[in-house]
Amino acid sequence: MIKVIVGCCGFPTSRKEYYASFDAVELQDTFYNPPDPEKLKKLREEAPENFRFSMKAWQAITHPPDSPTWRKSRFRPPDKTKDNYGYLKPTKENLEAWELVRKSAKVLRASYVVLQTPPSFTYSPENLANLKTFLDLTREKEFRVGLELRGDWLNHSEELRKILEDYETVTHVTDPFKWFPPVTRTTSYYFRLHGIGPREVNYRYKYSIEDLRKLKNLLRSLEGALEAYVKFNNVYMMEDALKLKELLQRD
Repeated sequence: MIKVIVGCCGFPTSRKEYYASFDAVELQDTFYNPPDPEKLKKLREEAPENFRFSMKAWQAITHPPDSPTWRKSRFRPPDKTKDNYGYLKPTKENLEAWELVRKSAKVLRASYVVLQTPPSFTYSPENLANLKTFLDLTREKEFRVGLELRGDWLNHSEELRKILEDYETVTHVTDPFKWFPPVTRTTSYYFRLHGIGPREVNYRYKYSIEDLRKLKNLLRSLEGALEAYVKFNNVYMMEDALKLKELLQRD
């Protein structure tokens, strides 16, 4: 039977309380600012031995500096090189940023690094080329890469499947209430839940028991899957994650 690893995107409570309730978390600070390997090493040492970390990749790799998310960053790219950041461009700056992410993931012993692209990274020949080249240059063996493509990629599932089938350690990350099943067929799946509604994200949404039962059935339908990470990313993330864990434990 598939093993479902439930957690939150970030720590919604004290880390001590969180460790007592969950076996996994997705770090968010590593997205907004350059990840600090020394800080992450201490976090790894603090956590229970079998606790599972994943982390969002630094936005320098995925989001151009004019993206709204950069407002929360302490890092400011130099004017002369700022156009070299984001959109998975195979530039010196992006690849150096990825090396920092890799180093951080290794000391954290992360199971996944999530590359989340902005909605402005649309399906286009240029972005397709950037995606393929970046994945070619950053093939990983020590952790899996979770690729969350937002915006209009949902309308190009078949084209995306043809790309990702060449990368064994890349998992297509989706919100299962909006895009299911993911295009990759693998033994390890990764889902991020942003709330249900007409828009791509609805952070104030609170999942009902009916929603969570539907989610449980979706997870059980994944053929050949050994594990599935489920990370809640909404205001009520801890409450919803605990309800899902309780529901899964009834089986």
